[in-house]
Amino acid sequence: MKKQSVKGLLLAGAAVLVASESALAQDYGSFDGVTIEAKLIGGQQYEALYGRIADWEAATGGKVEIISKKSHFEIDKEIKSDMAAGTTNWCVGSNHSSFAPQYEGLYVDLNDHLSDEEIAGFVPGTIKASTVDGELLMLPRAQFDVSVLYYLKSNYTDAAKAAAFKQEYGYDLAVPETWEQVKDQAIFFADPPNFYGTQYAGKDEAIVGRFYEMLVAEGGQYLNDDKSPAFNSEAGQRALQWFVDLYEAKAVPAGTTSYVWDDLGQGFASGTVALNLDWPGWAGFFNDPASSKAAGNVGVAIQPMGSVTRTGWSGHHGFSVTSDCDNKEAAVSLVRFLTSEESQLAESAGGSLPTRSAVWEANVKAAEAGGDAYRAEALAAFAAGAEYAFAVPPIPEWGESVNIVFPELQAAIVGDKTVKEALDDAVEGVDELMQDAGYY
Repeated sequence: MKKQSVKGLLLAGAAVLVASESALAQDYGSFDGVTIEAKLIGGQQYEALYGRIADWEAATGGKVEIISKKSHFEIDKEIKSDMAAGTTNWCVGSNHSSFAPQYEGLYVDLNDHLSDEEIAGFVPGTIKASTVDGELLMLPRAQFDVSVLYYLKSNYTDAAKAAAFKQEYGYDLAVPETWEQVKDQAIFFADPPNFYGTQYAGKDEAIVGRFYEMLVAEGGQYLNDDKSPAFNSEAGQRALQWFVDLYEAKAVPAGTTSYVWDDLGQGFASGTVALNLDWPGWAGFFNDPASSKAAGNVGVAIQPMGSVTRTGWSGHHGFSVTSDCDNKEAAVSLVRFLTSEESQLAESAGGSLPTRSAVWEANVKAAEAGGDAYRAEALAAFAAGAEYAFAVPPIPEWGESVNIVFPELQAAIVGDKTVKEALDDAVEGVDELMQDAGYY
């Protein structure tokens, strides 16, 4: 008898949850004639969830108008512009644990709109990270993020490559365990402009977050206890030099300093990148023949080690309700629906990691049942990787510091400044920011 696939098992589990939710359908309310305006993060990995909005509309009679759908960096800029202009009467917004502390006064405290039982269904750590100064500012969706290493398996089954690599580097070619090994292998595998050893997102929070986790993995820290900047240390210089070396060796695409997440996802799916540190939401996409030339050739491993620990920049996505929303009851209903067990089970079937305890357990049981070796491998890698997860500094100024730091990182990567010059200049700007904020 053919084993049922993990995805099939997940969908079977979804049927149970559907029945459970159908029995509670009245809990989503009745909102005939109500239109909820939403500003949502855009991207391939989010579309399956947004397709479920029609189900909420059918159940409640309400309508959802998505008035903006962009990368989170662009959504963040738009939201801040709305706050400055006083035009925040739209109702539901995508949010992220790294961004939430910045939006003071924008979103309602969901503790006032949800039962303790509803909140208790989420993994406690995600609720803690969604809470700022005692206020629950968003409900987590099935997008718990910590990055692990995706790789093309064929590079490790080629005897000629293995022999050539060992001759050049002096150790056996195997899936890299350290970031130094990633650099060696990325340079070895690269054949620009046809093939690249690795890639990284090189602008906005994407590059600062990657630098931050490499900094921590090297034993450094972004801020001192008094919130003064500390990242121009020896650890910081080693971390940034890693990015510089790969760029100078042409082991990454020339346009990497303008890349964000969708560029990386499409790049690895093209089959022209050997090693790719990336998020859970791409797992299904990478191994789907309809979307990825790498399908069937993708391995997933825990993220590599720095000098001290593994990288582990982490956070999660969620949905928030604005304080200026005219119908908060309908907006909260939509947020509950989009973060429900049924929604999270469907979304996590595509590879993302759920933030509801029951759905995480369903994923693990499905993987244990076998039938989909790739899914089981990916879940195991992300479960191991989550042990090393750490968030960005939980301060409102994180986003402002990003805008100061990322141009300096870019300047070092492309050779306009030395690593030390770039980090010293970035520290000077962040120091001024933190002093102006009154930390010291």
